[in-house]
Amino acid sequence: MLTIGELASYAGVTVRAVRHYHAKGLLPEPERDHSGYRRYGAGAVVELIKIRTLAEAGVPLARVRELLQADEEEFAAAVADIDKRLRAEIRQRQRHRERIARLASGDSLALPPEVVEYLDRLRALGVDEPIVQAERDGWILLAAHTPERVLEWMARKREQIADPQLIDFFLTLGQALARTADDPRLVELADKLAAYITQMAEEKGEDYVDDIDIEPPLVKLMDTLAFDTVPSARRLIELLKKRGWTGWTKLERVDPTRGAAPR
Repeated sequence: MLTIGELASYAGVTVRAVRHYHAKGLLPEPERDHSGYRRYGAGAVVELIKIRTLAEAGVPLARVRELLQADEEEFAAAVADIDKRLRAEIRQRQRHRERIARLASGDSLALPPEVVEYLDRLRALGVDEPIVQAERDGWILLAAHTPERVLEWMARKREQIADPQLIDFFLTLGQALARTADDPRLVELADKLAAYITQMAEEKGEDYVDDIDIEPPLVKLMDTLAFDTVPSARRLIELLKKRGWTGWTKLERVDPTRGAAPR
């Protein structure tokens, strides 16, 4: 016969836990012996281990009481359900672990690998980090909103960054936007950007230039993110509009003489 301390030790719980299970009616409380102590048999150890195991698996104590009173078939079925739930939780926690592990790699936490590769390529080409961050923030929104088109858009991006003229633009953009909105270099940059976009539209068609088929509210949100990251970008877009194009996320041709809405 075991004392309550010995019972708790064998079952791997605390004396306080044993008393709690007594209070909940999960474990019968034996009568005291002539010395005033409660004594437990080996069966109590087995029952206590069952209670502890079910409780640690997240089974509510009310359900534990039901299972302890169930027949063998019902108990086995309940244990199978518990095991299924635990395996699902393990898979979910493993996914959480993988996401946490990717925190150190920054961009890959919220972006597909193709986009991370593209951003790393921009950095390797010497594009300033504010420009890369503006691109990254936009891609986070796009990947969350329209994940099925990311590969299509990435294919075009890979094609574009193979163009030395576009890389030169990115580098100039980074240098100019690192300055204030009234920096005269923004005018030169707007000229270069308008010329580049016009050439691309003539060679590949305006549909190629303006193929970001997303809702206007999302376009506005992405533009706001870019302008918050690179404040002088808003001034650049104003200059660009006078040269026949407008938009940061979604490029559109406009009448530069009238400042009219996109055609």
